[in-house]
Amino acid sequence: MSNATPLSAPILTRAHALQNLSNEEFDVVIVGGGVTGLGVAVDAASRGLRVALLERHDFSSGTSSKSSKLIHGGLRYLQQGDVRLVYEALHERRRLRSNAPHLVQVLPFMIPIVTKDGLIKKKIARALGSALWMYDLSGGWRIGKFHRRLNAKAAYKHLPTMPEARLASAYLYYDAAADDSRICIALAQTAAQQGATLANWCSVTGIEKDASGQFIVKAQSQEGDALTIKAKAVVNATGVWADDVRKLDEGKHPSSIRPAKGVHITVPWNLVRNDIAVVIPVPKDKRSLFVVPWVPNGDGTFQYTYIGTTDTSYDGSVDNPQCTKDDIDYVLRALNASITNEVTHKDVLAVWAGLRPLVKPDENEKIGERTADLSRRHRVSTSASGVITVTGGKLTTYREMSEDTIDAVISQLHLSPKKYRCQTKSLSLHGARGYKESKSRNAQQLHLAQRFGTYAADIDALIAAQPDLAQPLIDGLPYLRAEAMYAVTHEMAFTLDDVLSRRTRALLFNRTAAKNAARGVAELIAPQMNWSESDINDQVAHFHGICAEEEAAGLVTESEFVASTKEQP
Repeated sequence: MSNATPLSAPILTRAHALQNLSNEEFDVVIVGGGVTGLGVAVDAASRGLRVALLERHDFSSGTSSKSSKLIHGGLRYLQQGDVRLVYEALHERRRLRSNAPHLVQVLPFMIPIVTKDGLIKKKIARALGSALWMYDLSGGWRIGKFHRRLNAKAAYKHLPTMPEARLASAYLYYDAAADDSRICIALAQTAAQQGATLANWCSVTGIEKDASGQFIVKAQSQEGDALTIKAKAVVNATGVWADDVRKLDEGKHPSSIRPAKGVHITVPWNLVRNDIAVVIPVPKDKRSLFVVPWVPNGDGTFQYTYIGTTDTSYDGSVDNPQCTKDDIDYVLRALNASITNEVTHKDVLAVWAGLRPLVKPDENEKIGERTADLSRRHRVSTSASGVITVTGGKLTTYREMSEDTIDAVISQLHLSPKKYRCQTKSLSLHGARGYKESKSRNAQQLHLAQRFGTYAADIDALIAAQPDLAQPLIDGLPYLRAEAMYAVTHEMAFTLDDVLSRRTRALLFNRTAAKNAARGVAELIAPQMNWSESDINDQVAHFHGICAEEEAAGLVTESEFVASTKEQP
């Protein structure tokens, strides 16, 4: 008789979700399965509402899987004078750190002070120190540590590829990091635990109202099934696609979103050798970039470093933003200005690009031309028919956005705010309950714990039943074969890309390695997905196409890429 912990039953199941969508009536239907939509689903379901969520692609397939993977207050927002946003974000950082300690880890950040002659103007250092004190006092201290000044020698140890002779000193402060896609999957599982019905790969095709005032949401699954879903309220949480969904409801495209592109690149860690995150300036620009070590080896070294993010206006198709040659040049220029090693295009292992769904300012607002000048605040609005749209915001503040959105739903449905009070300020996300941080875990145990929390035991159970699943999924990357299997059995992964891009982050670590391993991964999960040999070939070809698109975009300018995305008349 085995003493192994049995595998938990899946709570995200596609067949069950599609059946529920057709057979049940809901209080609210949420359109969009990014962090905002999933957060709204958790908030609504935990208040006792009957909830359905539809996502046309995979959960977090848009912006929510392509962020800087940081849970932070936004130090630079202090420069814009938006102290309130920083305060709110830092409080949300504390809540997420408490509600999902397995997913959110404290991350030290260093701001080097570098001059040509080794001397630093006291005025500059004093201003930065004052800003960091304001950051701490706005809520940064809640992470348990205050910022401090480092001398040049101490700073150099954290980034030994800096030009040492030009290094005057540095500031060290603390924020947090998290895999954005893992947060989204945890939110989906939490919503399901609370009773919500969630379906990825299910497109909304129409939003209407019947004679009684009830919403009728038309949708189509990836399998081709037409669905008709009845609900008392509809929430549009589709990010940069919010205006497209509004058009289904309002009959015209309101053009209320101004997309801003943010890109990141991944390079081998040994070219940079930073053991903490570092903030570097962009030459001849007012912006700075984050340089973040990724995938620890357990001995103080790492496998990768990623650098980003940019903030540029975007005029191409929102369906497929890409990192262009201009973007890579921009990031490398900043990196090479801050370190002595020369990092080139050939060193770039992977890239990713996402679009911030920034809200266009009102006509009377005086805002600069740069997207960086636009507010990161969210906005909740209601159409004439009653569709509620939430736009803007940032990863760190998704919970607050969700609360405000469902408060609007509660008001619209004339429900008691006291009876349907928000529960998410202290609601543990999937995998957090019973989780304890431990320094005794080895590298693999830590990897699984920080992805699955207490449900890392499920991965152990899979391996106990099938030992070959303990083997690496892709050589050189931290994932196990068991994680890919778990993705399709318990996390509603529907395509090979879902597994390689979001359930794992293989495509963001090393595109070539992910591409070369694609067939092996497809063959591994094929029995669970009931894929034929033809299906496997199609899945591999599709993923290779995604890789090819990324590679091609990195060879052309931004204007050339945007021109290629324009719809032909």
